[in-house]
Amino acid sequence: MLVLSRKSNESIVIDGRIVIKVIRVEGDVVKLGIEAPMDVPVHRQEVYDEIQKNNRGALTRGRTALPRLENPKNVPSLQSSTSIPPAPVSRAVTPVGTV
Repeated sequence: MLVLSRKSNESIVIDGRIVIKVIRVEGDVVKLGIEAPMDVPVHRQEVYDEIQKNNRGALTRGRTALPRLENPKNVPSLQSSTSIPPAPVSRAVTPVGTV
């Protein structure tokens, strides 16, 4: 593990794409600002651990098969419909100091 010392308003850069800046230090609490590309997930450790736990649980839980749907002859197949491009995805940004 790399251990670095930073003061308020100082930053570190990871892989040239991720910037972590010390916003404020209040007693035992350090407020960090993180700038990362949208394809890089950023989570607090406890949230990441919960996601991993839920993912492992989903893999090990037995699932019942869903009933097979029939396509009536008078209803067109979804494959023959025109595809609609997905809407753009926006990334929610939490204002500094509200986390």
